[in-house]
Amino acid sequence: MQKFTIGSLELPGPKGLFLIAGPCLIESRDMALQVAAALDRIRKEEHVPVIFKGSYRKANRSSSASFTGIGDREALEILSEVRETFGMPVLTDVHETGEVELAAPYVDVLQIPAFLCRQTDLLVAAASTGLAVNIKKGQFMAPGDMAYAAEKAASTGNRKIMLTERGTTFGYHNLVVDFRSLPIMGDSGWPVVFDATHSVQLPGAASGASGGDRRFLMPLARAAVATGIDGLFFEVHPDPVRAMSDSATQVALGDFGPMIRELLQIQACVQTIHSR
Repeated sequence: MQKFTIGSLELPGPKGLFLIAGPCLIESRDMALQVAAALDRIRKEEHVPVIFKGSYRKANRSSSASFTGIGDREALEILSEVRETFGMPVLTDVHETGEVELAAPYVDVLQIPAFLCRQTDLLVAAASTGLAVNIKKGQFMAPGDMAYAAEKAASTGNRKIMLTERGTTFGYHNLVVDFRSLPIMGDSGWPVVFDATHSVQLPGAASGASGGDRRFLMPLARAAVATGIDGLFFEVHPDPVRAMSDSATQVALGDFGPMIRELLQIQACVQTIHSR
């Protein structure tokens, strides 16, 4: 499997897992720094690499009335402050090639949203920055076809590529996770991440917004770790009910530490079995 560094962070980490975690959307400086401080404590206590995730804007909302951000430059400057304050790499989404040049100076990882994972120009533009690229698997994509998306990014010479599972369309307003997809994507040679929070989404099911059912978040995350994935993706928020985006699926910040400890215990069992 391809290994690489993002700054001083080596992926996958010493425990075999890394985390991508943070709020769905940068809502304010105070909220972002509060989440980053909690993630910083978790990474130090559990010795697990953490990449801070925060979308500086959201371009793929169900309704035009949905909140899309506080302003591009302001949100990107907050992401840069998180990086400088806590020494954590930061990740954000880009939706068009024109956004790549804007966002790249502020972050360490550019993420390609699931709906855009086949957009060749966007993949090439993101990878051409030399930053790490996280490609979300489209809800419509066969897992084996994600190797082609990675090849587009790798054609630039960039070898810092990750592939992320986030569920597959299962009729209207529903997703299902086919756990075969994780080892299939792993066959491509790139690190594989499981996005637990978006996998329990109910797309468009909440009157013009996405709903979700977080009851299934930990069962799916446990199963993903047991398959031997490289990373876990969670959206976390101090008060998910009041979150301005994806309120039905984000994890309460106070619950996140115990969840990660449990998942790292499962990962340790997996490593023990594989080492025999």
